[in-house]
Amino acid sequence: MKFHMIPGGPKPVAPFSHAVETDGFVFVTGQMPDTPLTPGVLPDGIGAQTRAVMENLRVVLAGLGLGLEHIVMSRIYLTEFKRDYAEMNETYRSYFPQDRLPARTCVGVTGLAYDALIEIDLVCRRPE
Repeated sequence: MKFHMIPGGPKPVAPFSHAVETDGFVFVTGQMPDTPLTPGVLPDGIGAQTRAVMENLRVVLAGLGLGLEHIVMSRIYLTEFKRDYAEMNETYRSYFPQDRLPARTCVGVTGLAYDALIEIDLVCRRPE
């Protein structure tokens, strides 16, 4: 197993690695909608927060030599599920080709770090 911390990546909000890799699979820790330069400062609204999370995921993936095309599964956590689900879906969908959407789970939760509206974690697979 390899435990990865990505230089210049998002600042961890708890004791974890950005990603853990085993047998060709890469498990990416849930990312928050702040930036490495402004930890704890969140953009307003679910669209902006979804974009910020996706950009943080891109940073982590790039640090591993991977991209969004390597995502097998994503899990999305929303604190305001009913209110934010449709707009989050619209923003999230824009990151993937229509015929290449990862498997996904999306759940409503009672709270996230920094009082964020969204968090996304990933399971990826390295190309063989």
